[in-house]
Amino acid sequence: MQDWLWMTAADLGRGIATGAIDPVALTQTYLDAIDAHPLRDRIYARVTHDRALAEARAAAARARAGQRLSPLDGVPISWKDLFDSAGVRTEAGSKLLEGRVPDSDAAVLVNATAMGLVCLGKTHMSELAFSGLGYNPSTATPPCVNNENAVPGGSSSGAAASVAFGLAACAIGSDTGGSVRIPSAWNDLVGLKTTAGRISLEGVVPLALKFDTVGPLARSVEDATLMLAALEGTTPADLAGASLAGRRFAVLETVALDDLRDGPREAFTAAVDRLKEAGARIDRIDIPQIAEAMELTTCLYTSEAYGLWRDVIEANPEAMYGEILKRFRLGQNHSAPDYVAAWATLEGARMAYDRAVAGYDAILLPSAANLPPDQARLLEDDAYYVTENLLTLRNTRIANLMGICALTLPTGTASCGLMMMGAPNGEAALLRLGAAAAAALA
Repeated sequence: MQDWLWMTAADLGRGIATGAIDPVALTQTYLDAIDAHPLRDRIYARVTHDRALAEARAAAARARAGQRLSPLDGVPISWKDLFDSAGVRTEAGSKLLEGRVPDSDAAVLVNATAMGLVCLGKTHMSELAFSGLGYNPSTATPPCVNNENAVPGGSSSGAAASVAFGLAACAIGSDTGGSVRIPSAWNDLVGLKTTAGRISLEGVVPLALKFDTVGPLARSVEDATLMLAALEGTTPADLAGASLAGRRFAVLETVALDDLRDGPREAFTAAVDRLKEAGARIDRIDIPQIAEAMELTTCLYTSEAYGLWRDVIEANPEAMYGEILKRFRLGQNHSAPDYVAAWATLEGARMAYDRAVAGYDAILLPSAANLPPDQARLLEDDAYYVTENLLTLRNTRIANLMGICALTLPTGTASCGLMMMGAPNGEAALLRLGAAAAAALA
């Protein structure tokens, strides 16, 4: 049964379908592993034992009756602590929301439950989802699977740790500037950033609504594909026969390759070479408008985030971690005309980007320019915190700014991911490419 903890969600689903795996025994195995794990309280904010077992019993009955709801019916997963769950505290990693108990589930949790997924509980995260590092002294900082002294990436930090440490078959997180992809990359997982607006944000604690997205952190591209369908209540994309032969990719040179640390640079170069060996055609591309868009980031993100949270924050600012509070308050520095002008410029940059990449199947770049930073130094050195946080989110934020979907894949080098950026609402095509790329990288 311990082997179940390390199987892909898809393989667990297949085992349930054949009768080889009992959903109740599977869920109990995960719950026992969570409760026995020495890092449990740094990964899970709350474990929903009763809900999980009730859902598993229902999944077992459906499996016996041949009435499974989806390929993942009966598979246990975790949820980032910003997805509302009825009767269970949802605090988004912040003392500002301490004791907040929603009356109903988030829409995506409703969908996933309707597809038979089992809810194990809520995972820790960066405060109010406003950091790519995953460091949170207010509640808990989850571990990085590759370096116990480093941060795990955020803001879906506990989500990544729950999968990487064998305490969930898959995890659901959110991505506003990289918050699914960074922890996925640093913990050697697959992470999917969906197109803004594609998946419902109803019942999701917001950060910046125009950029907030929901997506899975998974062990395989197949798992990410099945989870996307479960979150939407739809049929999963067909990955059969996916190939890189003749596919056209472009390495993005603008911004994305600047100041790369040695490990990410070497891993990216090796990954691109493997894609070439698998038959992909790879060019290099420069898109100057991306650099212009990156200059708008502070205005766009902090204006919206502070606008949403100002009253709550200023009523109790001492409850927040100081670095996160400072980031929110940057929103005070921008006027409404600044914000409107920034969006107008960004829309122009998006059009230029779309024209530049029109002939390519996907755009390639390192998922992160750096490796997981040292946690102790982040606490002691403010300048280091700011520098590493900004560098961490730099590459992932490009996809959020351009309004597209993106996928990070493990390269085989610890904590180094390869990112593939697709078209708006092009998740099905991107996942097929990702499946072929993952096979080439394996």
